[in-house]
Amino acid sequence: MSSSINKSDFTNQLEEIIKSFIQERLEIIMKAELDNYLKVERPNHPNSKNGYYKRSLDTRYGKIEELSVPRDRRGEFQTQLFAPYQRRDGWLEETIIKMYQSGMSTREVGKFIERILGSSYSATTISNITEVAMEDIQAWQQRELHPRYSVLYLDGMYIKLRRDTVANEVIYFAIGVTVEGYRELLGFYIGGQESALGWQEMLQDLYQRGLKEVLLGVFDGLPGLEEAFKSLYPKADVQRCVVHKVRHTLNRVRKKDREEVAEDLKAIYRSFTHSQAEEQFY
Repeated sequence: MSSSINKSDFTNQLEEIIKSFIQERLEIIMKAELDNYLKVERPNHPNSKNGYYKRSLDTRYGKIEELSVPRDRRGEFQTQLFAPYQRRDGWLEETIIKMYQSGMSTREVGKFIERILGSSYSATTISNITEVAMEDIQAWQQRELHPRYSVLYLDGMYIKLRRDTVANEVIYFAIGVTVEGYRELLGFYIGGQESALGWQEMLQDLYQRGLKEVLLGVFDGLPGLEEAFKSLYPKADVQRCVVHKVRHTLNRVRKKDREEVAEDLKAIYRSFTHSQAEEQFY
């Protein structure tokens, strides 16, 4: 039915939202990069800003079609975020996400900025860009949320994060749908393996930032997650994703009939109204 959530559809929506988030942060860093190139790196060299040009950039979350890259009038500035013709480098977007998780110090963010930009700039430029990034990080993490969301999606996505070694870690994402129907990335938390405790910490953060009422929570059947959600939003309804519903149903079906039943279930869950779904039973 229209309120049922298809897992692949949600994953696509999640990746689009993450991609937009990454694009905005890359553009903030590049703007600060050009500012410091003109004022710190080449202060006595006649030059100025000259708008932006658009380019695409492949990420693990899909292609950013129109990334705004700042330029100078003399054509001498080249962002160090990526090579001129580079189209795919997974560590860049993962580093951006890592910078915006809770608990990152200015020193840690500075190390990330230095890693992203390499050794092309002076310590002053790195420090100035770090300050700009920290202002945006703090504003994003502390921004007040709407008090009421129609739907709150909770999902985990594993990515490789480079520390001393490369290891898979889960990112907990919270996506809210406003009463007007707009989707927002409310927050994310990186840490260890997926667990109810991780979700509880994220839910507490959302609640403290102003999210006091949810009409519908949509998430997988992780043990303890529904209890953590209900402890903060006791009046909300809860819906598990369609994939888990289908799997639970197919476990009760004979193996030889599962493929046919699965196709019938797709028609039910893709219905737009209750009456359309009922018709699929006949």
